[in-house]
Amino acid sequence: MLSRPKPGESEADLLRFQNQFLAARASPAVKVVKKADKRRGAGGSGDEERPPLQDSKDVVILEDFPDVLPALTPAPPKKSKFKNACVCFNDEDPEERLECQDRHITAVFSKIIERDTSTAAVTMPVPTGDPFPRAFHRSEIKNEVKVESGRKSIFAQKIAAKRAAEEAVTAPPAVETRRTHGRLAVSGAMCSPGSAEEEPLHSTKDGKPDDGVSTQQPHIITGEGLGSLESEREALAIHEENLQKLHSMTQEEILQEQRRLLVQLDPSLVAFLKSRHGVDEGQERREKPGPPEPGTESQHGAKETVKDFSVGGSGMEESVRTEKDTRMEITEVDLPIKPQKEWIHMNNVEFEKLEWIKDLPHPRQKRTKKGMQARFSLKGELIPPDADLPTHLGLHHHGEEAERAGYSLQELFHLCRSQIIQQRTLALQVLGHVVQKAKAGEFASSLKGSVLRLLLDAGFLFLLRFSLDDTVDNVIAASVRALHALLVSPEDEEYLDQTFSWYQGMAVFPFTPNSEEEEEEEEEEEELTLMEKTPRKKSRDENKPDPDVARYDVIKGLLKTQFLHRLRYILEVVRPVPAVVLDILDILTRVARHSSEACSQLLACPRLIETIVREFLPIQWDPRVAEPGHLLTSLHGVACATAMKLIRVLASGGRNATARLLNKFELKSRLSRFIAEDPQDLPLCREEAIRLSTEAFRLWAVAAGYGQSCDLYRDLYPVLVKILQSLHHLLSDCQENPTFPLSIQRATAVVTLLTHVTQTAGCTAELQARLSSGPGDGEQIPPPPVTWNQVSGLRPFLETSLRRSVQEISRLETWQALQPLTTTYIIYLGVYYSVCSQQPSLNPIDCLEEVERLTSEVLLPLLSQPAMHSMWDLLRPCSALCNPLSCSPAPESLPSIVSLSCTGGKPLMSLAGSKSPFPFLTALLFLINNVTHIHKGLVSKYTSVLDFKGLKDYLLQSWPTRPPSITPSSAWILRHEYHLQYFVLALAQKMAGTCPDYAQHASLHHCVAMALLSRLLPGSEHLAHELLLGLAFNPEFIPEGKTGGPEAADFSDILHLGTSTKLAQPGLVAAGFPKPRRGVLLGESYQHLPFIRACYLSLFVHLEPALARSQVAYQRRTYLVQSLLLPEVKGPILPSDWPFFPLISLYNKVTGAETRGAVLNSLPPDLVNTVTRNLQWVLLLETWRARVLQNISAAAKLARLMCVFLTGGDLFREGPVYCYTAALLALYCQPKVLDSLELDAPLPGLASFHDLYISVLEQFEGVSFGDPLFGVFVLLPLQRRFSVQLRLAVFGEHVSTLRALGVPLKQFPVPLERYTSPPEDNLNLLRQYFRTLVTGVLRHTWCPVLYAVAVAHVNSFIFSQDSTTQEADTARKSMLRKTWLLVDEVLKKHLLYYKVPNPESPMGIDLYEQLPPIRLKYLQMVTKKEPKENMQMSDPE
Repeated sequence: MLSRPKPGESEADLLRFQNQFLAARASPAVKVVKKADKRRGAGGSGDEERPPLQDSKDVVILEDFPDVLPALTPAPPKKSKFKNACVCFNDEDPEERLECQDRHITAVFSKIIERDTSTAAVTMPVPTGDPFPRAFHRSEIKNEVKVESGRKSIFAQKIAAKRAAEEAVTAPPAVETRRTHGRLAVSGAMCSPGSAEEEPLHSTKDGKPDDGVSTQQPHIITGEGLGSLESEREALAIHEENLQKLHSMTQEEILQEQRRLLVQLDPSLVAFLKSRHGVDEGQERREKPGPPEPGTESQHGAKETVKDFSVGGSGMEESVRTEKDTRMEITEVDLPIKPQKEWIHMNNVEFEKLEWIKDLPHPRQKRTKKGMQARFSLKGELIPPDADLPTHLGLHHHGEEAERAGYSLQELFHLCRSQIIQQRTLALQVLGHVVQKAKAGEFASSLKGSVLRLLLDAGFLFLLRFSLDDTVDNVIAASVRALHALLVSPEDEEYLDQTFSWYQGMAVFPFTPNSEEEEEEEEEEEELTLMEKTPRKKSRDENKPDPDVARYDVIKGLLKTQFLHRLRYILEVVRPVPAVVLDILDILTRVARHSSEACSQLLACPRLIETIVREFLPIQWDPRVAEPGHLLTSLHGVACATAMKLIRVLASGGRNATARLLNKFELKSRLSRFIAEDPQDLPLCREEAIRLSTEAFRLWAVAAGYGQSCDLYRDLYPVLVKILQSLHHLLSDCQENPTFPLSIQRATAVVTLLTHVTQTAGCTAELQARLSSGPGDGEQIPPPPVTWNQVSGLRPFLETSLRRSVQEISRLETWQALQPLTTTYIIYLGVYYSVCSQQPSLNPIDCLEEVERLTSEVLLPLLSQPAMHSMWDLLRPCSALCNPLSCSPAPESLPSIVSLSCTGGKPLMSLAGSKSPFPFLTALLFLINNVTHIHKGLVSKYTSVLDFKGLKDYLLQSWPTRPPSITPSSAWILRHEYHLQYFVLALAQKMAGTCPDYAQHASLHHCVAMALLSRLLPGSEHLAHELLLGLAFNPEFIPEGKTGGPEAADFSDILHLGTSTKLAQPGLVAAGFPKPRRGVLLGESYQHLPFIRACYLSLFVHLEPALARSQVAYQRRTYLVQSLLLPEVKGPILPSDWPFFPLISLYNKVTGAETRGAVLNSLPPDLVNTVTRNLQWVLLLETWRARVLQNISAAAKLARLMCVFLTGGDLFREGPVYCYTAALLALYCQPKVLDSLELDAPLPGLASFHDLYISVLEQFEGVSFGDPLFGVFVLLPLQRRFSVQLRLAVFGEHVSTLRALGVPLKQFPVPLERYTSPPEDNLNLLRQYFRTLVTGVLRHTWCPVLYAVAVAHVNSFIFSQDSTTQEADTARKSMLRKTWLLVDEVLKKHLLYYKVPNPESPMGIDLYEQLPPIRLKYLQMVTKKEPKENMQMSDPE
């Protein structure tokens, strides 16, 4: 056996193997089989008929080329323009097609075969006198002779012209004659039906047929593939044969054949053939430029041309015709530049290519309803569609709609990927302008849809991210600017800086989008603990693609793309111009506001913070920067306020981040550098120096808010005292100094810093006491390096400054400028007095004297100022609750990019506006509360605060209105407004027990407190807890319990006997618990208010972690503050239906236990008490505070009350529970409540009311024992206007409930008309009514209410004569016949003689004494016709 070749063997070894194989005469392993040519039939491939190549031709084989063709997969695929036009046979072998069509070089050069010249004509050379044949020169050929080809070299054109001249000399006369005849179409199929009917195929001027056959050279068949000199002759012979066949056909046959070909051929092939014909015509016209002779034209029909053809008016043929007409319309006259003959290569003028130099058509002037593509100028401005702008502006181009100026978004996206740097830069700049103007709302009234949403959906975010990776500085600058326009809102930052010094202004909500997708995923993981949720959520985001993450959170999507690393590289290596550096710092600030996780990623990015601190917060820099007129070419190495602000926002992310910034990056030394030196001494321009100093103080204030960097207070104490001493000079500079607003901001930052240092110093004594007491359960925290004695000396400075500022309140302009600084003074004093009362070293008597002096000398005179009255009056115009539109989102706001909607500035009369009284009045109420907390005797002196008419009007309008929807903008604004309301209520709580005249405000303040409880946002859990603890359940705020409220409720029930007395007999279950009057129940509830409060407080255990964090922030224990970022806002702390929370919580526990398989046979007493307390509180609110619960729909209330029956089996049978449930049911069955009942609307906390009702039916079947109270809850949703599915559930799957629904008609609190009107139109339900009545399932003794309802609907249906469907008509006639044949005479009488419902009647219905004539006539018509067949009719069911 021969071995196979191995690697490393040479060609000699292969030859040796071949000789051995041939010598062995072994059979080959592969047999070569030649397949037959299918086109030649089954006879074979035809090789037998063909002589061998070696015998007839020379064959040259190139051995260097491989036999196997190399793979061409790396090469790009070639697309053929006429691929679909190629004719392919179904039985053609693909292998042969590959061999025939392959044009690889090895298929050409590996085997070179001599051309067959056996049939070629041999011509002898023309004898000349020259010793050698004369050489041909192309200059001997005349230029007038043209060839039909397109792009050929000049030499090839000369050769073709020579051959054409030789053929013209030697051509036969017949052919020449034919060429001079009139022109005809290539084929009869190429003529249109219209042209054939208008003019005969060959006609003369007289209209007679022309005997002479007009021919021409063939246009399609050229004979190039025949490979011999006879190719032209063969093509001409085929052409002659086609013409003869055409002459033998009639016009109808030609048209029929034409239609058949047009249907069979590919439209693109037809267009190609037509274009070939048009090219030949054009060449012949150029060969004969002179006008034709009139006689010749008329004789040979030269007017006949090939007209455009169409198949049924299809779009392709129409477009071909339009393009041809357009080409024919373009002439030299239309061109602004006339081609000259002397111009090179202009002998053949291509008008379609020169069309673009024509003048643009005028844009459309008339506006239409049809939308047009938006186009923008280079400044991002929207260009109107009818604007006729000059072309020198550079806004016209050769794209779509060339007559319109401007660039569309699609064209700008295309230019962003251009290879030309200027185009990329320009496109990015324009897109940045477009985004900036879109966020300002300039396109809201002009464009349909959101521009920003469209851009983000198109991938604009990642286009900018890719552009950041460019190597060109201009492209990087443009992309950074566009990204800055997309992410950063300068107005948002400006307003956040203004509110920094407000009460609790340093704490802000994170700019994290509240995504619906994330909410759904979190709902699926509700059972997971917090420790399990966090890593799972992080891994889920890591596994998602970047575009999916960016779709609901742009910042998070950018952070996944190594975005921070690229910005660090640009700052560190590229070192761009100052404008780009500032934009990058703003972008990083916006990223830091996103979340604590984003701050951690900023700190973890290698060398990012180091580069920013080193380059933009240096200790020393070139002093020439401060010189006027100095051009700053680079910001690197120069201190920058924007960089300091970035560090401050980073520090707000958490105390650990602040510690890293202060210690690792040496920011303490830089704080000392920028704070110790006065701004006017810094080598910077004046404005920048003040901003830098302001941001340094704010950063120090943030650090002091965590109890850190307080050691700098001792080092910089002289500097701080000097600044405090200079504050009074601001009053004299307010009119002259242009930097006065910046100086006010710096002063407020200084006072805010001192406030937090004072808070930290107030904790020193407590921490020292913990250390001295020894190790305990908690963590041992070292006390801060600042004591109370070191900060107590600041109060005289600030109190003196406050006195001077308050004196300016009468001067409106000055007061408006000083109001932010005055606000910080008041906040400082409030913090000082709240902390000083806890200091063991302080003399209480001295503190009380200071408070009395402050009240008498500062606060009371301030409250008596006329300007204060106007400030209280401004509360309502500036309130966000009273004016919800003031905090509405911007027109182009996106959920994936959080914004405060401050673009363009807030109105002056808004909560964040410059005329807003909220920050000052909130600080004033904060100080008054702390003063009255220390000195209880001063409470009565501040009663005038609650008597201000502006405050009462504001409270009266704010609490009943529905608050704005929770958005980032509204949450930021409402949090500050809720602070003012809380301090008003806290002051009212102090006055409730001490001031006798307070009772007039009690009801109003209680309503405000109840509304505020359902509105407070995350982070304010401490305020909610204080309201629940001291105000919501305080009897002092419910004066109705003392002033005859229960008796008034009883009197109201007596006046409305229709609802309350119907449930006077609750049934056998409650026989031992007679139902008391509602007044008695209200009196009992009022007495049990302390127990009700304990019940509610015990059920809010799930809020304890959030409550602890909130208490740390509001009680100013800085050493425990973990972050100044508030929790994410996904809604209020407490739901709007929180009064039902104990009942809902109990229902969830019971159903959850039953789901896990546990069975609760008995309920402990505390659960009964819990439900009782809940029902007592709801009854009290529904009676005396009904408007508080107006935001809860009647359907939601009914659904919550149904939980009483779904919890713990027979819980509703307990006496107190039964009584209070019946009292509430009486209230919910009042006509106004029933009218507002909407069970089809979506209910919060419920998937659907239908599912809840099915559970109620199952519970009723199991444990009701026919209880009438439970029966009323089952019957309530069966009213006619509610979903028919609820009634079908009762009369279908749960028909057994009809046996136990024994609610007496006199005890049923709902009018029967709500069940019987309008008549039922559901055929299935009507059949169920009739079946249950006839079969005895529904009886009057078992279910009197539904019996009357079913009789009413069946009677109305069987006697209805309205036009309806055939099925309904057959069913009602069948029911009427069956009713007539009923054996039960009582039921028969009820169904036939029913008149109207009447609850006072024993049967619940009134009957006719005799049928009305129209009904009697209809009954006789239906029942007496074909009586025998009536018995045989199919059951309508």
